[in-house]
This record gives sequence, C-alpha cells and structure tokens, in this order.
Amino acid sequence: MNKLTKIGASALCGSLAFAASAHAGSMNVSGGATATYSSVGGEVTGNPIGMNSGLTFTGSGELDNGTTFKLTLTDADQSAFSGGNINIVTPSFGAFKINSSGGSGIDRYDDKMPSAWEETNGTAVGTGLQTVAGVGGKQNIEWTAPAGLLGDDLNLHVAYAMVAGQGISNDKASSGDSKGVGRGYDIALSHGGVVDGAEVFIGYSHIEQAKSVVASAGSTGDRSQYVYGLTYAVGSFTLGYQYSRDNLQSNADSAVSFYENNAYGVSFQVNDDLSLSYGSHESEANKTNSSNIENDAYSLQLAYSMGGASIKIAETHVDNANYQSGAANDIDGTTIALTLAF
Repeated sequence: MNKLTKIGASALCGSLAFAASAHAGSMNVSGGATATYSSVGGEVTGNPIGMNSGLTFTGSGELDNGTTFKLTLTDADQSAFSGGNINIVTPSFGAFKINSSGGSGIDRYDDKMPSAWEETNGTAVGTGLQTVAGVGGKQNIEWTAPAGLLGDDLNLHVAYAMVAGQGISNDKASSGDSKGVGRGYDIALSHGGVVDGAEVFIGYSHIEQAKSVVASAGSTGDRSQYVYGLTYAVGSFTLGYQYSRDNLQSNADSAVSFYENNAYGVSFQVNDDLSLSYGSHESEANKTNSSNIENDAYSLQLAYSMGGASIKIAETHVDNANYQSGAANDIDGTTIALTLAF
C-alpha cells in the first residue's frame, strides 16, 4: 500500500561537491575469531559448535569544513554482512547516522543492565523475551545532539523511520508492503551527571498503525513503547534496574495487548581480567482475555581475558520461554565462547 519516492544519495553528494571537498580517507579492518559451545537442556541442538567471524570494516574521511564521515560494515555471520551504517559528524549540528545495524533509538535501551558478557536473553537459550526496540531495529536515520547542547553529561538521540514495519533494504531497493505500519520515531535521553557513578536513561517510541488496514488483526491505534532505568557503579560493583513496556494496541480475542518488563543486573569486576555478573529479565504478556503469562529469564556469567584471547561462560535459565507454559518451556542452558582478537 505504501508508495516510495527514491532519492539517490550519490546524486546528492554530487550536487554538494561545490560546497566542500573530501580529503583522502582510509579503510580499516578489525575483529576477532569466536568459537562457541551451546548446550540447552531438554532440546535436540545438533552440533553444539558455532563460529562467528566478527569482522568490522571501517572507512572514514573528512571534508574541508571539518565535517567527518564514517562507514561501518559488520560481518558477524561468517559470510553475510549483519549490519552497517553511515555516520556523519558535523562540527556544530551533531551526528547523523543512516543505520541498519540496530542499537539506535530506544533499541540501545532494550536491556542496558550491567553484565560480564551478554544480555540475559542473548545466550544460547531461546527465551523469546519481548523487549523494546522502537524503530531502532529497522532502517532509520538517527540524529545525535552535539556535545554540550543540552548541558554536560546529557545525551539526546532522535531516530526516524519512514516505514517502521519492515526490515533492512539494500540500495535502490524498498522494503515492500508494510501492511498498515507507517512511519515512526524514537526519542532517547541519558544523563550521567546526576550522581557520581550513576547513569539515568529514558526513551519513548511511537509507530503509526493504520486502523483501516490492521483492524482485522485487532489493532486499535498506534503502537507506543517506553523505557526508563538507571545504572550505578560503586567500587568494583555496577548495579542496574530498568522498566519497559510495549503497547501493541491489540484487542483481538486472546491476543497480547501489551508486554511489561522489569530487568535487574549486577556485575563485579574482580580484577582487570576477570568479571562476574548476574542478571534477570522478567516479562509479562498481558492478554485481552486476562490470561496473562510471565516469561522470566536469569543468567549467571563470567568473562576472563588473557591478552588478545578471552573466554566467556553463561549459565541461563528461563521459565515459560516464548510466553508458553509447561515443563517443556522451562529451560536451562550453558553457553561458552572463546574469542581471539586481531
């Protein structure tokens, strides 16, 4: 249903050539080789050995007026690029990022709890947790306010997606019919100067949902998501708590109307090489027929580095994975990763 007018960035760059010329840039490659072992209780996992190539290609340059630009491509899946972005940093107007790698908007706060390695739902155990991502998981443009615009230690990010209902597109391509999901925006704020060692964060997302198209699926209005929380570092410990909610605006029978989440985390830096953490993410799917169900995940983690090598271990448990009750959905698992950086 959506019509798209394409604007070629290459043509735009050509039209701006008279205003500023670029200095010679550079391309760098960094990354590491990671091997993993995954064991999930009660499931047939097949070969438990996995590999991640973990390559990051970074190209950068600078214009005569001081504006810098950077292209980042991440190849984290052995052969296919898993994400990429173009970041343009201006001297006075902040940074502008064309983003297709996630982590922008309120997606940066989907689980901001301190950990030795991964998010609670980021190990080999498939929790199915529904956190908040806003437009950050879709192709979007994000503006980051310049340093000092809002005062010291206050950071502002605003992300905008022309169509928030589809995923990532290649150049000269479109994402296809969004099935009633329109544009969306995220606002994310954080402040690190309230108390020494503390960071407070808050975010809001709004995504259009056309009633005339999605009414058959039970949607009653636009989708909204919000999140707030804080982390606090004292000595070798870092503590954290956050709350998030995803309002799907559904009124279909037995459908999920909204997800409500509470996450907690604590990490301990034993020394420069060894860290430990414990995290929990407790989520409740609130249904229109009041048959609510909780999905609770917990993860104990260890990370140890030895120069360019590191080993990471996570013991994870989830109750009611994917918001399904029954013993088969109470799962334990072990994830081990060995990374060699280069």
